[in-house]
Amino acid sequence: MHQPALTRRELLCGLACGAGILSGCRRAANASTPADAARLTAPDVVLKIAPLQFEVAPGHTVTTVAYNGSVPGPLVRFREGVAATVEIYNQTDTPEYVHWHGFEIPAELDGAEEEHSLVVPAHGSLRYRLTPLPSGSRFVHTHAMAMSDLNRGVFTGQYAFAFIEPRSNPARYDQEVFLSTHEWNPYLTSMETEDEDDASHSAGHKAAGEKNHGWEVAYRTYTVNGRCLGHSDPIRVKEGQRVLFHFLNASATESVKFALPGHRFQVVALDGNPVPNPQLVDVLHLGTAERIDAVVTMDTPGVYVLGSPNDKARERGMGIVVEYANGGGEPRWSKPPESKWDYTVFGKARRAPVKPDAIVPLVFTEAARSALGFDRWNINGKIYDPAIPPTRLAKGKRTRLVFDNRTDDAHPLHLHRNSFELVSVNGTPTAGIVKDVVEVKSRQKVEVDVAPRQEGLTLFHCHQQLHMDYGFKLLFDVA
Repeated sequence: MHQPALTRRELLCGLACGAGILSGCRRAANASTPADAARLTAPDVVLKIAPLQFEVAPGHTVTTVAYNGSVPGPLVRFREGVAATVEIYNQTDTPEYVHWHGFEIPAELDGAEEEHSLVVPAHGSLRYRLTPLPSGSRFVHTHAMAMSDLNRGVFTGQYAFAFIEPRSNPARYDQEVFLSTHEWNPYLTSMETEDEDDASHSAGHKAAGEKNHGWEVAYRTYTVNGRCLGHSDPIRVKEGQRVLFHFLNASATESVKFALPGHRFQVVALDGNPVPNPQLVDVLHLGTAERIDAVVTMDTPGVYVLGSPNDKARERGMGIVVEYANGGGEPRWSKPPESKWDYTVFGKARRAPVKPDAIVPLVFTEAARSALGFDRWNINGKIYDPAIPPTRLAKGKRTRLVFDNRTDDAHPLHLHRNSFELVSVNGTPTAGIVKDVVEVKSRQKVEVDVAPRQEGLTLFHCHQQLHMDYGFKLLFDVA
């Protein structure tokens, strides 16, 4: 099923834009009368947060909260550097935070409680302007805490692709397809759950028999663009086309993999940022909240499953059909070659990293389990506490963040309002790979450099929802 783009009318009722907050923003957030609304110009983007029931397969209905009455929310295209006005309506009983993931915007607009961002009040609205930067595949999602409530936060359907068009786009492709993954019907379990990448334990899964572990999340249903495999319109292609696929892992907790039998992916961008060394791979790996842009040359006519190499994940819905023109028959699937995902193959070789202006070591360990049985997490020996003063970063200075994972879990680490350059992945130096999420596997170390351009509070956290909720976050202050 293709993800629909917003019409111009919908855009004029749409998402988020611009270089600064409109005057009267806080007052507008609480305005509820037609007269108040009439005093404001029409927004460029509108997001409506509301309960939704939708079918992931015939007879299988999911109840959730979503944007604009669809899962995922409608694709919104921005123009790089062109300010836009965003209006958000919250038609639920609880306040919400809307996070513009990968956008370099002021903290007040970033949609994170820890940064004192603007909140969208229950049964209220919020309006502001933002300037969309940088170009590439971004997305928007809720930043509400879920804790033990699996009907809150990123467990819901509150996510959507946001694509920032570059000022210059050579368009070296014939067709563009946006695909986002999500899991449904979550439940807590004390049993070992199965991850798509057994070596990474990317959803917080402990190696079997290693030790007792706390609650984990398992899912009964998997979807691509809100539908289970076999229950959406196929992606229709023609022989000889170059198709640009934009992948988004919008899971709350899971890593995902994708393969397309008889075809290879040329990875051209990670987290929306072009890679210096595009490479052909058989299997894509996306940690939670990661995005991959990959071009596939359609040179093997037929009907195929584009889906997870994990049989159980495909059986539960993780995939979509790709159908060539005049193709027929049942969709084909075959196991892809064994492969290992390695960020560094997409970068430039570097013998020694550039010397930074400052180094900030960040050591990740497990803390004492919560009273309810959830694993908790330390950064440099401390669980997140809003009373702890933020760690200072110097604006414009090159700071090296050293992610030292001393746990049995992989952690998809996200830095708000900034992108960073990978300089070392488990001892292998690299250059030119710019991301805003990096998955650091168990007992490994990744070093990244960031030169913050925006002053103010900046949240750093694990993008695995339970990890973030139970202590795995830290606040920076850029000055």
